[in-house]
Amino acid sequence: MKKDKKADKDELRVEYKRSDFPGGLIRGKYVKRIKESSNVVVLRPEVAEVFPNEEAVNNALLSLIEIANKTTRPKKRSTGSPKKRASR
Repeated sequence: MKKDKKADKDELRVEYKRSDFPGGLIRGKYVKRIKESSNVVVLRPEVAEVFPNEEAVNNALLSLIEIANKTTRPKKRSTGSPKKRASR
């Protein structure tokens, strides 16, 4: 019984040659596109150590936003002059 050669083509090779890529190899081909349109945020290593995954980072930031919204209120401006309010 012969082995199916088609299955071998789907497997990854141990080593590749430049001739395997007819269009050539270009380093950093997609760097500009990623920088312009990506929503990837790179954390500092000391910050990344604190959070085990993406969900933990999002939860922490959402909690911070909620606290900021509760503690900061827009200041009300009085319509009267300060002299009138002081005399009351």
